[in-house]
Amino acid sequence: MRFFAKTFDELTTHELYEIMRARAAVFVGEQKIVYPDADGLDYQCMHVFATDENGRVEAYLRMFGADGLPDAAQFGRVLTMHHGRGTGAQLMRFAERTAAERFGAKEIRLDAQKTAEGFYRKLGYDAVSDYFIEAGIPHVKMRKVLRSE
Repeated sequence: MRFFAKTFDELTTHELYEIMRARAAVFVGEQKIVYPDADGLDYQCMHVFATDENGRVEAYLRMFGADGLPDAAQFGRVLTMHHGRGTGAQLMRFAERTAAERFGAKEIRLDAQKTAEGFYRKLGYDAVSDYFIEAGIPHVKMRKVLRSE
C-alpha cells in the first residue's frame, strides 16, 4: 500500500480518475443519501489517499483548514474500499502526520457518522458535540490533539 497527500493541481489524471471511481463505488455501494460533494472534488483541499500495487485507490479522505482554528486541520470522511483490513486507520495516521508536518497542525477536527464514532475513538479522537443530523445521518463532531515530538 502506498500513501499520498496531494493538492488538486498535483494529482495526475489517473489518480483523479481513481479517486472519483472509489468515491462513486463507496457511495453507490452503501446506497446512502449522496453527499453534496460526492460527484465533485474540492480544489482547495489536500487529497490524501492510499493505492494498491496497481494504482487503484483503496482509501481516501480530504484535508483542509478548520474554520476559525488556525492550528487545526479538518478531515473529511474516510472512504475505504475494503473494511476490516486496517487501511482506514493507516490512512488516518498518515493524514495526521501530513497535517502536522506540512501544515503545522496541532489538532485534527472531523465530523463522524454516529456509526463510525467507535472507529475514530480507537484512533484517539474525542467527541466535542452532541449528535446532529447531516444529510439525514446522525453525526458527532470529534477532535484529536496531536502530540508534539
